[in-house]
Amino acid sequence: MDAQTCLKKLGYVGVLSFATTDGEGNPQVRNISTIHYEPDAIYFFTARGKDFCRELLSTEKVQILGYTMYKEMIRLSGKVKPAAENEQQKWMDKIFEEQPYLANVYPGDTRSIGIIFCIRDMSIEYFNLGVNPIFRETYTIGNGKATPKGYRITDACIGCGTCRSVCPQGAVREGTPYEIEQEHCLHCGNCFEHCPVSAIVRRN
Repeated sequence: MDAQTCLKKLGYVGVLSFATTDGEGNPQVRNISTIHYEPDAIYFFTARGKDFCRELLSTEKVQILGYTMYKEMIRLSGKVKPAAENEQQKWMDKIFEEQPYLANVYPGDTRSIGIIFCIRDMSIEYFNLGVNPIFRETYTIGNGKATPKGYRITDACIGCGTCRSVCPQGAVREGTPYEIEQEHCLHCGNCFEHCPVSAIVRRN
């Protein structure tokens, strides 16, 4: 798995959930299908009068979520900006070509109310619940930053094996100290709660 494959999978999903926050800090979620994918960027269309547009311009942040039929969760977090003025028409035409239904939503010249946003700097979390053990990885594109999540075992570990016995995915490996296999970790915190010496800490 890699970042480009994740983008392709999002394209197959088609309709994605886009999360922003409004002016009062309240979460807002929309389902968006007006998207074009490039290997290193995502372009999408909305109308300038929409609250969604105002929120994107205000925070310059968005999170996108897609879920495949194979129980794969793909979450993209990125910095969003309007596409360059001299490229707005190019990407608008491309999106309307790929999504013919848009001609019914914005017929004729009414599409001119639209604006194309672009995401180039992003982190992508891939989480596959359809395999055993589960599998997860994080990738970046551009200047995207990946923030470590989940838990790790410190040198305070006494080797009792409690963490290993309570892990739903068997993602803890024996050692000195014991080690969590991050690619199989659910981030559920069961090991953290059961460690008798508090040797397990959050990674962030």
